Amino acid sequence: MAEEAEEPVVLTMPEGAVCSRYFVSYTGIKLPVRMVNPLEEKDLSNRNTFIIAYFDKDDRMIGFEKMVYSAIELSHYYDYHPNGLLKSAEIMMDEVTTFLEYDEAGNMIAVEE
Repeated sequence: MAEEAEEPVVLTMPEGAVCSRYFVSYTGIKLPVRMVNPLEEKDLSNRNTFIIAYFDKDDRMIGFEKMVYSAIELSHYYDYHPNGLLKSAEIMMDEVTTFLEYDEAGNMIAVEE
């Protein structure tokens, strides 16, 4: 019996993104997390794990996808209030999606799974 070929993951930039950059990892427990150890695109072929992060016109990270062996293991998508503080976060991991909402002062006001 022949093995089925894995479907390639097709990544598309989220709405509002103007560029993407690659990183080794992220840090922080407070959202939005911060990316660390930038990578060049040419370095990706030698890696099994990396992060692709998306940035808006104001260079705010509006999302990222952690890639492990060509599959998305974790993703975050962010929206911001006009004052620059986090308005909402959508976190997807292990087929579970969590939505978080924040007020204009940065306080969490809602969690929904």
